[in-house]
Amino acid sequence: MGNSAINKETSWKKHEMVLFRFFFVYFILQAVPVDWKFYERLHRISWWSVDFSDIFNISRYTRQILNSPTTPDFWGINTFWDWGIMALIALVSAAVWSFIDKRREYALLYYVLRVILRYRLAIGVIAYGFIKLFPMQSPYPSLSELNTNYGDLSAWKIFSLTLGVAPSFEMFLGLVEITAGLLLLHRKTVFLASFIILCFTGNVFLSNLAYAGGEVVYSLYLIQFALFLLWYDAPRLFRLLSLEKPAYPNTFKMPYKRDWQSKARLLLKSAFVLFFVLLYGIKTYGIYKKGGYQFPLEKGELKEGFYHVSSFIYNGQNLAFSKNDHARWQDVVIEKWTTLSIKTGQQADPITSNVEVIHSRDEEKDYEFSGTTGRQYYRYQLDKSKEKLLLKTLNGDKNESFTLDINQLNDSTILLKGVNEKRDSLQVVLKQNDKKYLLEEAKKGGRRSGLVL
Repeated sequence: MGNSAINKETSWKKHEMVLFRFFFVYFILQAVPVDWKFYERLHRISWWSVDFSDIFNISRYTRQILNSPTTPDFWGINTFWDWGIMALIALVSAAVWSFIDKRREYALLYYVLRVILRYRLAIGVIAYGFIKLFPMQSPYPSLSELNTNYGDLSAWKIFSLTLGVAPSFEMFLGLVEITAGLLLLHRKTVFLASFIILCFTGNVFLSNLAYAGGEVVYSLYLIQFALFLLWYDAPRLFRLLSLEKPAYPNTFKMPYKRDWQSKARLLLKSAFVLFFVLLYGIKTYGIYKKGGYQFPLEKGELKEGFYHVSSFIYNGQNLAFSKNDHARWQDVVIEKWTTLSIKTGQQADPITSNVEVIHSRDEEKDYEFSGTTGRQYYRYQLDKSKEKLLLKTLNGDKNESFTLDINQLNDSTILLKGVNEKRDSLQVVLKQNDKKYLLEEAKKGGRRSGLVL
């Protein structure tokens, strides 16, 4: 669709007609949720108490022709195979369309397609923008992560932690995405918005490729929309700025024949802003104030901190410290929520979940132990007397557990006695260590001043 097609309501060139028919069908299949699975999930949402994760899942939904893994918290992401099938459908449809339709231009349909892509793209970038503006997508590292060796982290986890230690930068990235999304809502700023998104999301796409991330397909999904919208004005700008030749302005306007049609357009746009911007922003801020969505929200009852294992008796045998012993605990981290992690000589099973999933239940949240093999993670539970401690594994054998008596000997010492799931006995003495971390100390004194650790 060149200048002749987009600027004048005259006959389009033959190749412009063919290309438009293909892209119209292809992008409608990509952008409009026309499959029953989407509406089935919409039906499951409790609309009287809609959560920010519900709106996020709506914004991130992509049409999946082939079966893909889904959960109540994850609506799935389509694959390049799905794209290929949709492209094939579009190709056949364009051929049939060309045979039966003899119209000489599609100015109105072109306008409608751009509107659909503008709003679909806006939903996508705004949704991700808010979870960065309120820095939750890559949260500040947990205490366990600060005590994990660099080599025990996956490339994507390192990338996420690097972003997490710079929350102000993450907030800036979110602001860029939200701004670009809002600019898409105005026709006069679509080119600028598309250019920003192309640069920003292009970087996201390359980062996912370089760091083995899980958002390769979705980032490219948004990029194709931005490219199509950018192309609308690109030929005219090239002609004007590079060739220094006259460029015709676009004079097409949506022909509203009834007054109510114009009012309906304004009403729909207002509803879009209220739901995907205002309500979603409020809901996202609310979960941010509670502590975010990546880590469990339930407050732990044990004293948070880093603990050395000063004594470890296993089946009656006192085991000396060893970096290679699979049974002997080296150190223990107790988080401020109900997670306890243990360092042993055994590597944990790698959890490679690197697709953005917002879990509503604490027991399903896996960000803290995803992309790491250096520590064994457990969800802990104290009984009502606070004398019995139950540990259930999060990233090991699903049957692995510990049932322990807990005794707080003093403010910094904990005695644990009990058995594991195999009935092996153990007695462990934990001594809290007032460990200092470079990240925290640098904040206090400034990065240019000397540090004493």
